[in-house]
Amino acid sequence: MRNLTYFIILIILAGCKTNPPEQVAGASWAQMEQILASIEPPVFPDKVFDISDFGAPEGGQEDCLPAIMAAVEKCHAEGGGTVEIPAGQYLANGPIHLKSNVNLHLSEGATVRFSTNPEDYLPVAFTRWEGVECMNYSPLIYALGQENIAITGKGTLDGQADSTNWWRWVDNERYGWEEGMPSQKDSLSRPRLFDWNTREVPPEERILGEGAYLRPNFIQPYRCRNVLIDSVTILNSPMWVIHPVLSENVTIQNVKVVSHGPNSDGCDPESCRNVLIKNCYFDTGDDCIALKSGRNQDGRRIGRPIENVVVQGCRMKDGHGGVVIGSEVSGGARNIFAEDCQMDSPNLDRAIRVKTNKVRGGTIENLYFRNIMVGEVGEAVVRVNMRYPIYSDTNQTFIPVVQHIFIDNVQSSKSEYGVLIDGYSREHPVNGVELANCRFDGAEKGNSIEFAENLVFEEFYLNGELIKTPDTGE
Repeated sequence: MRNLTYFIILIILAGCKTNPPEQVAGASWAQMEQILASIEPPVFPDKVFDISDFGAPEGGQEDCLPAIMAAVEKCHAEGGGTVEIPAGQYLANGPIHLKSNVNLHLSEGATVRFSTNPEDYLPVAFTRWEGVECMNYSPLIYALGQENIAITGKGTLDGQADSTNWWRWVDNERYGWEEGMPSQKDSLSRPRLFDWNTREVPPEERILGEGAYLRPNFIQPYRCRNVLIDSVTILNSPMWVIHPVLSENVTIQNVKVVSHGPNSDGCDPESCRNVLIKNCYFDTGDDCIALKSGRNQDGRRIGRPIENVVVQGCRMKDGHGGVVIGSEVSGGARNIFAEDCQMDSPNLDRAIRVKTNKVRGGTIENLYFRNIMVGEVGEAVVRVNMRYPIYSDTNQTFIPVVQHIFIDNVQSSKSEYGVLIDGYSREHPVNGVELANCRFDGAEKGNSIEFAENLVFEEFYLNGELIKTPDTGE
């Protein structure tokens, strides 16, 4: 099935109409319970398709991908069930493409290592790269337009990315790049992709892949319904690790992510609806959880916000941010809830973060955080930035709206700032941030707030001092 051309992919996409869902009125913590009640993990028939029965060689030296895909195809054709990867070491020389009603289950003691040869991830697949639709290397585990799919079990998925392969494409010596090596910078593929986006070149004409040096994501269900990722350990991704796009009813739970490469975001649901991220562990080279909805023109053209997301009981170690909204958030973000999380590392830059800028556009609203314990972060406990760097040339201006952020019982012991807010301007401030029952100790520089309105502080202590609500917010 890997040799299907992208024209077949486009036929599938043509049948997936995008209708912006209606917003549930009156977002509040009570609404979180409504969201949780609507999220149900998929259930699979009680049939098992063991990859050993399809000739999968154990030992990690020979390619087991043909056996895995044969098992997936048979499982799908017979109405669904579980594709079982038994304990042992396995090598996949290319991507696993999931089908409807298939649960890919990694038994305890099973490890699947993925090839680091870029040619193994061709032909190109329809994907998103930093929020922009394109035809690029297939994600390592991919599904397009499928229903009832899962990746489960206590085994390990290892992308084997490091400074000798995928990571050095970012032209940064920290990740193994040396003068004269190919990279996304030298190929100009990244600015070319963003220019295609600005000019609204049809996505099927944005063909990248070989020679473009844009790394694939690890796991990407694209336009899927009823998705479950449960209990697996995921290591060393080329880029973003778990990246559901335009999907609905997504459960990600009990997952451990460890990947310290460039842009190794742990979990990036993008333009998804009804998402639960629960009891996961993130130790990453970028944001731990980042909620997104498309970059610039693609985000506005497709018009699907990231909405109705619940984060519960997660632990964040290293990363640029704990729970983050942005920066590719042009389709908007709303009704986001995070509670009972722990964040602690000198290499974790921020705990709660919103990042956007004047070309992203969109409305970010109804963000709720409570019962979050923060040990140490490098910059700020709460960071809201409407002037995030643009990183690409464009004359467009779509100033976003950021409003209605509620933070209750967040405790921290060490940071540079407590609250760090940069609204866009006096005319376009961050509007309506409430902190209640919070205590930020060891905040070296205190708070820094510019261009914010309707701030409310209630029982908010900074370095032991009760902080009153500012008169102007500036």
